[in-house]
Amino acid sequence: MERRKLGTTDIDVTSICLGTMTWGQQNSEAQAHEQLDYAIDERGINFIDTAEMYPVPAKDETQGRTESYIGSWIKNRGKRDDIILASKVVGRSGMVWTRDDTVKTTRQTQEQINYAVEHSLKRLKTDYIDLYQLHWPDRGLSPFGMHSYEDYDADDMVPLEDILGALQRHVEAGNIRHIGISNESAWGTMKFVALSKRLGLPRIQSNQCVYSLIARRFDYDRAEIAMREKVGLLAYSPLGMGVLTGKYDDGTAPEGSRGALFDGFMENYKKSSDAWTDANRTARKLALTPVQFALKFVESRAFVTSNIIGATSLEQLRENIDAHEIEWTDEMEQEADRLHKTYRCPLGR
Repeated sequence: MERRKLGTTDIDVTSICLGTMTWGQQNSEAQAHEQLDYAIDERGINFIDTAEMYPVPAKDETQGRTESYIGSWIKNRGKRDDIILASKVVGRSGMVWTRDDTVKTTRQTQEQINYAVEHSLKRLKTDYIDLYQLHWPDRGLSPFGMHSYEDYDADDMVPLEDILGALQRHVEAGNIRHIGISNESAWGTMKFVALSKRLGLPRIQSNQCVYSLIARRFDYDRAEIAMREKVGLLAYSPLGMGVLTGKYDDGTAPEGSRGALFDGFMENYKKSSDAWTDANRTARKLALTPVQFALKFVESRAFVTSNIIGATSLEQLRENIDAHEIEWTDEMEQEADRLHKTYRCPLGR
């Protein structure tokens, strides 16, 4: 299992990260533990990503279950030092159930960050989180699926230096080791880097964003930042919510899939069916499975620190990990480039 440096830290993470957002909704606690055992003990993965709002779809009655499932695994197995554990604090949202009854909107204030860190640590049953990420910006910026820029009230945002200062207190207390961002813009990324340098505040080490064969906007600006500033990409949704597996190619949603379980969840992906069906046909033409083509493409990018894969069954998890074992060739690169030039990022930031 290949390992890559996490930003400027001394931490080496595997190039595959185990995603967990289905645990507590589509997966039981026992299944979550089974996936952790397999990924860590049998396949050598050391990087686990979660979030306070998980599982997805986010709702009051399930919030925090995913972290709790990981916490019970840590308590039962006693393998905390064997993993690099990442979690996230929500940005500006109406998901007030993640806080106490006094909050009308979730924000990345010192008080709310304190609350989030404290409760994540309790659910995870650990004294520290290796990588703590801002799940999306506090600013009035559309972080998911934005196709054109719309300005926001810059005065109505928690100053970035205040956010870093709030996180610094937890670094100093030993609650978190390093910090990262997620769904962040090029401007936000560079402002965080500059403020850290100027004010001596904790440095961001990663940016977790959507990235796949059909969602490559990260290439346009943040990839260069990732390379030059060592703020590597933690790529999520590398299979495009499942459309890059081939299981939706016939126009129907298989039983048990997110497309079948959650009404409207796949709506944006349906609009880009030409792109992902072409990607899947191309994979087969290359004598690959769609999963191999999609996942190895992401792992092969020089600016990617780790590729976050998720699965609802052990069989899927095994296939996803195996997909990274193929060799990426010039012919595959040419076909990936053709897809990008033809469809120009129909999905995601």
